[in-house]
Amino acid sequence: MTTLEVKLDLPDRLARDAMAAGLLTPKALREMVKDAMQRRAAQALLAGAQRASAAGSKPLSMKEIQAEVDTVRRERKARIDRNE
Repeated sequence: MTTLEVKLDLPDRLARDAMAAGLLTPKALREMVKDAMQRRAAQALLAGAQRASAAGSKPLSMKEIQAEVDTVRRERKARIDRNE
C-alpha cells in the first residue's frame, strides 16, 4: 500500500462542513478516489464505444468482450506486480 500526504486548501465553511460530514477521513478520501477512478474508467469505456460505433465497428460477442476484459486484467495485474 502507498501512503500519501495530501494538503487541501478549502474555504473555511466547506472544510467545517466536510469534516462534520466525515468526508475528510482517510477512509472517506480513499472511497472518493476509488469512486472517481471507477467513473473515469466508465467514461473511457463509453467514449470508446461511441468511437467504435461512429467508425462503423460491429458489436463484439460476449466471448470477445470477456477475452478483452481478461487481457486488461492480466496487464493491470502485471503492472501492479512490477510496482510492488
